[in-house]
Amino acid sequence: MIRIASTAFLASFLWTVAGAQTPPREKPALIVFIAVDQLRADYLERFRSQWTGGFARMLRSGAVFTQGMQDHAITETAPGHSTMLSGRDPAHTGIVTNDLGVGDSTAPVLGAPGAPGASPRRFVGTELYDWLLAVDHGTRVFSVSRKDRGAILPVGRAKAPIFWWAGGRFTTSSYYADSLPGWVGAYDRMDGLSRLAGTTWTLLLPASAYPEADSMKYEHGGKDFVFPHQFASTVDSVRAQLAHFPWMDSLTLDFALEGARQLKLGQRHGGRTGPDLLAVSLSTTDDIGHTYGPDSRELHDHLLRLDRWLGWFLDSLGTAVPRSRLLVVLTADHGVTSFPEFEIAHGRPGGRVSLQGLVHSAESSLDVRAGHRGGGSSVFSLDFDTGLLLADTVAVRKAGISVDSLAKALAAEAARVPGVAGTWTPSTLARTASTDVNAARWRRSLPSATSWLFCASLLPGYQWGGGAGSTSHGSTNQDDVLVPIVFLGAGVRPGVLTRAVRTTDIAPTIARLIGVRPLEALDGVVLPEVLAGRPGARR
Repeated sequence: MIRIASTAFLASFLWTVAGAQTPPREKPALIVFIAVDQLRADYLERFRSQWTGGFARMLRSGAVFTQGMQDHAITETAPGHSTMLSGRDPAHTGIVTNDLGVGDSTAPVLGAPGAPGASPRRFVGTELYDWLLAVDHGTRVFSVSRKDRGAILPVGRAKAPIFWWAGGRFTTSSYYADSLPGWVGAYDRMDGLSRLAGTTWTLLLPASAYPEADSMKYEHGGKDFVFPHQFASTVDSVRAQLAHFPWMDSLTLDFALEGARQLKLGQRHGGRTGPDLLAVSLSTTDDIGHTYGPDSRELHDHLLRLDRWLGWFLDSLGTAVPRSRLLVVLTADHGVTSFPEFEIAHGRPGGRVSLQGLVHSAESSLDVRAGHRGGGSSVFSLDFDTGLLLADTVAVRKAGISVDSLAKALAAEAARVPGVAGTWTPSTLARTASTDVNAARWRRSLPSATSWLFCASLLPGYQWGGGAGSTSHGSTNQDDVLVPIVFLGAGVRPGVLTRAVRTTDIAPTIARLIGVRPLEALDGVVLPEVLAGRPGARR
């Protein structure tokens, strides 16, 4: 039966505080990389007094960077995951946006005909797993997420055991395998989800423990925005609904444990044996954050549950691999901006910005000028995505239109839209001073071969998109950029560090901790405060 972690079960597995005070010196046997999709940096401190599980352990015994950054412009899941274990910015990984992430129609998902195909074919370069393999060809890896991009991008191009949730089960694509391993099929056939059918999501703690209002009508499109939230009455419906409830993360962690057991991660022995890698990306914070917002009671309650499940997960791993030989790293792919309605209600500026009208008008004008009228898509392929206007600049030139003049005209028009903080064209971005934070983030986002006309950044409190009913991320603003970065376990010196660091610093720091070399030049650097024996800077 599928196991859903319980608070009672967690209580019996807590590590003692005394045992976590001295940094362990043993060589790591297992690197446990955990990405929590949309985990804002401020959450760890905001709910600190209520943590009892994994987050509590990390804050107590880890090297905690409170000013971690996904320091690029398009703060989405795919670009963010591409930075974490590669040590390189999206401009060098080739993963610019979600839409230009892992989608691949030539790699269909096994056993899920309606799911989009996926592979790492757009990813450029190497990752930590490749560096481990270069030293130890027996290195094992296992990666899982609800999202395909969350499972694929922390590992890179390697054909390895990588699985995600599609069609109501864990599976993979034909890029990785022709059929599922027997144990995965057996896991998917278990009926543990039947226990959730007909149940409700209620508060974990008494209502008095939640300062957030539970009556914000702008949440969830104005529907089902007050506790409790109801599960469907059939198992098939629960499978379809699960991604929107906290228990998806519990299931993902349980599947990760089963994969670690099946592959015996961290249990190899020998004088030259290096560590294995377990990568887990947890997606439910993102779904609940979009639907109810970062200031909601739903988000608060979900994180309380996730904290307890993470404690259970780490304790369960510790039954197979000594905790002194676990190296745990936690971060996030991006943050999130509050609902504009919430910001305005609290006297702060906010809003949603859409440039689709501008783009459609420009595309129509270009088509008329080129003599292309109706009957299909435009030859210029204008596509505005999260602050970036992509275009077929070759087609623009063939039509006798100056790319630079067109880009400048459209950028100037976009700059006049309320909420837009600044715009750049390829020529102006190249000349903008490095001290311009937003421009620098755009440079770290865009590979040199990208075909684009202008990019734009937003004022604080604003977000891309015109539709109400949810909130989002994707801007260069701090709420979207700032994420936690935590190292815990073997070789790590505990401390709370307040200087700004980047997710590209994670991979080189892990590499230094375990004694392997990156296979290419990196954008990130080693964080010396993490290494045992170096002084930590406490807040």
